[in-house]
Amino acid sequence: MNKKEFQRSRAKRRVRAKISGTGERPRLSVFRSNKQIYAQIIDDQTGTTIASASSKLESIASKNAPKLETAKMVGVLLAERAKEAEIEQVVFDRNGYIYHGRVKALADGAREGGLKF
Repeated sequence: MNKKEFQRSRAKRRVRAKISGTGERPRLSVFRSNKQIYAQIIDDQTGTTIASASSKLESIASKNAPKLETAKMVGVLLAERAKEAEIEQVVFDRNGYIYHGRVKALADGAREGGLKF
């Protein structure tokens, strides 16, 4: 594991020690790779994923938008799916990533879609 991965894993452990998702307020977890971004809403008490969205979905991938705009679209789509599951409030889990760039764009998109952090 290189230094960057090690630092992210430590930050991830610190964040996860403080937050967890419940049935009323689940956790919105973000994973970002070099090309894609994934997000899911998780109820940690039951260990189930309630809603998910990613930049690999055909409706988003076909638009060929820049990564920042794609992340925002993923956030809006996730918020729509959360509303279908009757979820309005979530706890944001940045998963060890810095709250900047694509992670921030996804969060802003989710807020635009109606989720409350």
